[in-house]
Amino acid sequence: MSVVDDNIAKAKDYMARFAKDGVLNHIAGENVPAMSGETMDTISPVDGSVLAKVAKSDAADIDAAVAAAKAAFPAWSKTPGAERRKILIKVAEAIEARAEEIAFTECMDTGQALRFMSKAAIRGAANFRFFADQAPTAEDGAVTRTPTQMNTTSRRPIGPVGVITPWNTPFMLSTWKIAPALAAGCTVVHKPAEFSPMTAKKLVEIAEEAGLPKGVLNVVNGLGETAGKRLTEHPDIKAIAFVGESRTGSMIMAQGAPTLKRVHFELGGKNPVIVFDDADIERAVDAATFMIYSLNGERCTSSSRLLVQESIYDEVTEKVAAVAKRIKVGHPLDPETVVGPLIHPVHEKKVLSYFDKAREEGATIAAGGEKIGTEGCYVSPTLFTGATNQMAIAQEEIFGPVLTAIPFKDEDEALALANDVEYGLAAYLWTNDLNRAMRMTDSLEAGMMWVNSENIRHLPTPFGGVKASGIGRDGGDWSFDFYMETVNVSFPRTGHKIPKLGG
Repeated sequence: MSVVDDNIAKAKDYMARFAKDGVLNHIAGENVPAMSGETMDTISPVDGSVLAKVAKSDAADIDAAVAAAKAAFPAWSKTPGAERRKILIKVAEAIEARAEEIAFTECMDTGQALRFMSKAAIRGAANFRFFADQAPTAEDGAVTRTPTQMNTTSRRPIGPVGVITPWNTPFMLSTWKIAPALAAGCTVVHKPAEFSPMTAKKLVEIAEEAGLPKGVLNVVNGLGETAGKRLTEHPDIKAIAFVGESRTGSMIMAQGAPTLKRVHFELGGKNPVIVFDDADIERAVDAATFMIYSLNGERCTSSSRLLVQESIYDEVTEKVAAVAKRIKVGHPLDPETVVGPLIHPVHEKKVLSYFDKAREEGATIAAGGEKIGTEGCYVSPTLFTGATNQMAIAQEEIFGPVLTAIPFKDEDEALALANDVEYGLAAYLWTNDLNRAMRMTDSLEAGMMWVNSENIRHLPTPFGGVKASGIGRDGGDWSFDFYMETVNVSFPRTGHKIPKLGG
């Protein structure tokens, strides 16, 4: 038996319960089907086979989950931060113990390559550990004094919250939202993406087995237009944390407006990697190709626009094309695979449509630009050259292993091209001129920027975008600012004079 066959057999064992019983909701500590009895399929993008039946929930299921979260909130919110920390550390340890199971399941459910998904559980555990360690001091604030008053600020958990996560790296992104909410003392109703629901169910079960009280974390599967809509409109949900498309974020904001719901959005991107002629070209090419061709290009921070100074444009694009042509496309459970199948036939169709758009607009396909095989959702790593910033391939988020290369003359043009999109999540800058790096980063419209580097995350730093790429920041103390309310209490220091009226 080959390594791939052995891994597939393991994956089937890990998912056997789901194949038999389906992916149920998890409400108040219990596995329950949708109240309507309806289900939907989750399919493997490897070959289109049905992996499991998934509960297709609606408003009634969301109501039940919100009621459970509301009932669990008083006790969990009053649990001392040190005790919450102990529980969340145990959750992290339990995640690490089941890292292979999580990775194999996610590979089959999403199509992401094992070489990247093998780290997903470890990243998820790191998220739990990081926010667990901050739980004991999450409520702390400051003391300020005037001659007459002493003011004390503190934070308290906002209440039950809704978390809506995407399909691209579902386990890690779920922990990125859920861990700080739990550490803050909030209870959670989680609606995972309908394309990749399996590891969300594993997470809640792992958490409860590690000691998380029942009802603190609830999972409801369903479509955005039904289950998701009810969650964003529910009056007992105090905040919504959402990761996904910008258009959906706009809809959620409108749905939450009548209840004045707090929102945190991590949305799309069309991120530039800007390469000047004084850059280390080999490193820049390695970073650019890693950021677009790893994770199937299905990530919000991918470097999907390659802006290259004219004098080195041909050299850089030739090197990128050579890398793209060498990348192994294959089964996600093959350790040698770099690019696996895209998440779903619907998404594959969207990505493939940009190959026709590129040709129609006059761009050149320097590498890839085609579907691979007839089974599954495999698309070749692709590079468009001869593009302009007005083309659809330069303006729209493709969310696949597809890179658009555009030349620029000088610093001013590079900046204008980089900023001339509706998004502003990330930007990557390659230059050995420190003064230029300072000028560019001062003017780039992006929430996060890396100089002479690919995306390297540091959990205490803020994560988020500007413009259509989002609202708010995750990471470090910024997460607690979202999941907690800041309150101020003023105490008199002296018997100060109070104004008299009517006398």
